[in-house]
Amino acid sequence: MGLLDVLLGRSKPVRPDLDQLFGLTSAAITLEAAGELRPTGLGSVCFAAVEGGAFAEIQQDLHALLPLEASQDSYGYSWLLSRHRPEEVTDLVTDLHAVNSALEEHGFGPQLLCSLVGFKDPAGRTLALVYLYKRGTFYPFCPLPGEKRDSALELQVKALVADDLRLEQDLSRWFPVWGAPGLTD
Repeated sequence: MGLLDVLLGRSKPVRPDLDQLFGLTSAAITLEAAGELRPTGLGSVCFAAVEGGAFAEIQQDLHALLPLEASQDSYGYSWLLSRHRPEEVTDLVTDLHAVNSALEEHGFGPQLLCSLVGFKDPAGRTLALVYLYKRGTFYPFCPLPGEKRDSALELQVKALVADDLRLEQDLSRWFPVWGAPGLTD
C-alpha cells in the first residue's frame, strides 16, 4: 500500500482466510447456549458463475464428491447448498470449506461472494451467519416477512459470537441475502 492509497483513504483488501469458516462450529455452540438459536443443518456457497469447460468441470467434481444442490437466484448468482443433520455443523462447515477451497485453488476465487450457515430459534425465526469472501469477515442476517430485517437480533448475535468469529464492523456491508438457499427450506 502506497502513500497515495493512505492519503485517499484506500485500504489494502483483506485476503480471505477460509479456515475462519471453522469458527462457525464454536459460534453454533455459543448461539445454542446463549441465544437458543439452533443450526438447521443447511449451508451454502454463493458465486458468480463463469462460462467455460474448466468451471463446469470443477462443479462436476464437487457434485461427485459432495451431496450438493445447485440453484440460481433472481440476480443470476449460483448457489451450492449442502444439507446435514443439525448436529453435524462440523461436517457442514467442512463441505462449505471444500467448495470454497476448490473454486479458489482453480483460480475462481474472484467469483466467490459469500457462504452462509442457517439457524432457527424456538419461535421459528431464521438467521444466517454469512461469510463475506472478499472481506474475510462474518455478519448475522435475520430476515423478517416482507423483506425486512430483525436488526435487534442481528446486533445481539453479533455480540454473542464476537469471540468466535471475525465480524464485519462496517454495518453497511451486512448485505441482505433474501431467500438464500440454506436460510430458507
